[in-house]
Amino acid sequence: MRRDVFQAIADPTRREIINLLVNKKLNLNAVAENFNISRPAISKHIKILEECGLIVIQQTGRERHCVAQPDKLKEISQWVEQYRQFWEAKLDSLENYLNAIQSKNKKKHGNKRKK
Repeated sequence: MRRDVFQAIADPTRREIINLLVNKKLNLNAVAENFNISRPAISKHIKILEECGLIVIQQTGRERHCVAQPDKLKEISQWVEQYRQFWEAKLDSLENYLNAIQSKNKKKHGNKRKK
């Protein structure tokens, strides 16, 4: 079953695994040592990350090392970016509206003081 990147990052343990692997490759035991969950549970998380393409497993003799593939996170970044632009536009409109109201109030109160 092919999973998507959003499924992978939905779980905090998988996000932490990605963080561990960004700077160095680790074998499965080294990854598991960083968590208070069972080795089979870590293996399931690793499998999901691998299915999503966020990590690859490199076999070196008997050792299996996990290597992060952070380029796959671009998909998430692009998705989030469209909403960032949407909300920035909304907040800019709100700021303009509030500035206009504030400017009207200043003029209104300024004219009362002059009289």
